[in-house]
Amino acid sequence: MKTETVALLIGLTSQLLFSSRIVLQWVQSERAKRVLVPTLFWQISLISSFLMILYGMLRHDPVILGAQLISYGIYIRNLQLLGEWRKLNQWFRAGAYVFPLAVLAWFVVGNQHFSLQQMLRTRIPGGVLALGAVGQTIFLLRFVYQWIYSERKGESVLPLGFWVVSFVGSVLILTYAVLRRPVDVVLIVGNVFGTVVYARNIVLLRRELRRPPSPESADAALNPEQAAAPG
Repeated sequence: MKTETVALLIGLTSQLLFSSRIVLQWVQSERAKRVLVPTLFWQISLISSFLMILYGMLRHDPVILGAQLISYGIYIRNLQLLGEWRKLNQWFRAGAYVFPLAVLAWFVVGNQHFSLQQMLRTRIPGGVLALGAVGQTIFLLRFVYQWIYSERKGESVLPLGFWVVSFVGSVLILTYAVLRRPVDVVLIVGNVFGTVVYARNIVLLRRELRRPPSPESADAALNPEQAAAPG
């Protein structure tokens, strides 16, 4: 099987998983009429990101590879913030740490299918590559922003700013995927659907922020000691 075919299968599988996590988050949020982020969202994200790291290597695409390496670490951190990381099988956790490092070492050494040297000699036009880098940077910054926001809150949260930055970054990456030669079908498939969901989450969150607080939450804010008292 050709390297291009293997890369396409890995990339499409990754995007399918990425889309499934978005659907999962979307459905639960629509039912609750507010934005929710289930633990499974981060677990699927971690596996999908690992596959996209492989895809970026096989495609010799520095934009995809760089963004996914950082995202991978942020997904693990969100699972840690949720208290779910230690609940996972110890062998899975060990593999999650070791496998990306092993694959990267293999990539640096190089082989007939992928190598760091070949990626550095990429044929992607400079302007298109810059556009993709900007898009991926913005897309990545959503998780940096979310990470800092969650660290301050002490819990994993996806605020409004996360979805706004996601929408902008997704549109730029979609443009990059169309202009890139050859056209990147994997990025197109993943980002067309993503932009719709990001826009919908922005609508849901804005609606939620405009909603007046319930009497119970208002009383709790005015009388925190009384609200915390038992009975």
